[in-house]
Amino acid sequence: MRSLLGRWQTWAGFAVAAVLLFGVAPAVLSSFRLGLLGQYLCYAIVAAGIGLAWGRGGMLTLGQGVFFGLGAYMMGMHLKIADAEIRKQAVPDFMQIAGIPKLPAYWQPFASPAFTILAIVVVPTAVATLLGLGVFKRRVKGAYFAILSQALAAALAILLVGQATLGGSNGLNGFRTFFGFRLSDPVNRQMLYFIAAGVLLVVVAVVRQLMQSRYGELLVAVRDGEERVRFLGYDPANIKVVAYTTAALFASIAGALFAPIIGFITPAQVGIVPSIAFLIGVAIGGRTTLLGPVLGAIGVAWAQTAFSEQFPSAWTYAQGLLFIVVVGFFPAGLAGLGVLLKRRRTQPDPQAAPDPDPEPEKVGSTS
Repeated sequence: MRSLLGRWQTWAGFAVAAVLLFGVAPAVLSSFRLGLLGQYLCYAIVAAGIGLAWGRGGMLTLGQGVFFGLGAYMMGMHLKIADAEIRKQAVPDFMQIAGIPKLPAYWQPFASPAFTILAIVVVPTAVATLLGLGVFKRRVKGAYFAILSQALAAALAILLVGQATLGGSNGLNGFRTFFGFRLSDPVNRQMLYFIAAGVLLVVVAVVRQLMQSRYGELLVAVRDGEERVRFLGYDPANIKVVAYTTAALFASIAGALFAPIIGFITPAQVGIVPSIAFLIGVAIGGRTTLLGPVLGAIGVAWAQTAFSEQFPSAWTYAQGLLFIVVVGFFPAGLAGLGVLLKRRRTQPDPQAAPDPDPEPEKVGSTS
């Protein structure tokens, strides 16, 4: 009975989310605000993967900007080639300015939409798998893993800045089409938002299934007692690699959607700062829950936009202070705070006096 009730609650939750994302939001938001919400949904997709790897697996992934950037740049390369073909140019516009007469060899396969989509899925997955096996098989964890992943994000940003064939510090921008659909058309931009919303719902469903499966139980066991899991005959490294690779795949897909939604991608959006920003949303929302990372990422992104419009220089300090408060006093995030308040309401007050024993009933009668 409880299992059946839980399934109905899950389906009801997905139905409410679908109504809000596909019905309410497009009806009440302007085209500009709907585009902003599409960006927030991309952040939420990344956050869902971080919640799985960090919240359930205990892996502090400070380098998700690497996989986010891989997906975004591969999509950007395809979009720039498509724009050049429409203009009947041999190379994209920024290459002409830089004096690059021929399309580089590693750009040419991305002229194919099918290859681009396949690369967005395969390349980050392969990179994360190789990196995860190399790190987790050597039992690197904790702060050492966090520093290593952050160093990779910094290295990628520096590498991109020095690549003139990838736009250098300016990145890739000026996208005009998305698989044949003109991005200047509000209807097509709304279509991009719908794609991001649909992908987010699918990602949340996948993460929920993983969390409630036997694999999810093993992942939590690895987080809480890695040596015990090893003694039971399981390899903790393989368990970690699956979660880490899944989070990398989600980040790559989010980056591929983010590039056409926002219209550009630069090295500044794939380095250390964005990677930490992803983590802040997850921590504030509640990294051990299913919806906490998603709602936290959307809430932090919305707050950044709202406060930056009013207080441009103060948002960074407010964001850092909020992160410190949550990590220091509410490590389970806002979702964990709600659970804690619920428990306090249901638990009896230890200082309350116990009820006196009722008087025993008198047996018989006097005459």
